[in-house]
Amino acid sequence: MITVLVADDQAIIAEALAALLRTESDLEVVALASSAPESVRRAAELEPDVVLIDVQMPGTPDCRDGIDATAAIVAARPTAKVIVLTTFGRPGYLRRAMEAGAVGFIVKDASADRLVGAIRRVTAGLRVVDPTLAAESLSIGPSPLTQRETAVLQAAAGGGTSAAIAAAVFLSEGTVRNHLSAAIGKLGAGSRAEAVRIATDNGWL
Repeated sequence: MITVLVADDQAIIAEALAALLRTESDLEVVALASSAPESVRRAAELEPDVVLIDVQMPGTPDCRDGIDATAAIVAARPTAKVIVLTTFGRPGYLRRAMEAGAVGFIVKDASADRLVGAIRRVTAGLRVVDPTLAAESLSIGPSPLTQRETAVLQAAAGGGTSAAIAAAVFLSEGTVRNHLSAAIGKLGAGSRAEAVRIATDNGWL
């Protein structure tokens, strides 16, 4: 029996996935999680064979999304098999997910058979990655942003003032402006909003 933890903040999707997987005689859904930190906690408590996790989930500064949660889950238990299942098939997400330790990356418009097959394949020690996304990920390369620039740009995505961003990332306003300027330059953007859009479209945020 393959045990599975389903982590998705949209209850309808999480419950539908669980119901789908429970129709398979060799799969057992042991729990659902609705946030990145909860995913880490539940994975530690239950030690499922496979964690099926979304990218964009509620988080904390220490565990912001499903990719951060993936890294934490794998760090705590290297044998854990994490499959990232997301609506957003962005090449940058794929690269970040695999760097975090995921062994699978599937978009949510995949068929039920493909999802179930992916769970069985990663349990057998294989990887499951969309080949088109893999090629795109190689073509765009890694994010040019530093960790600080990424954090500042993420905080800027909400459209707040420099003071609000500074408070969110625990930096001075001057340092925030410097990081924003550097990010805008690296991304070839003409404004903060355009930098956020470029980074988001590439899956770097």
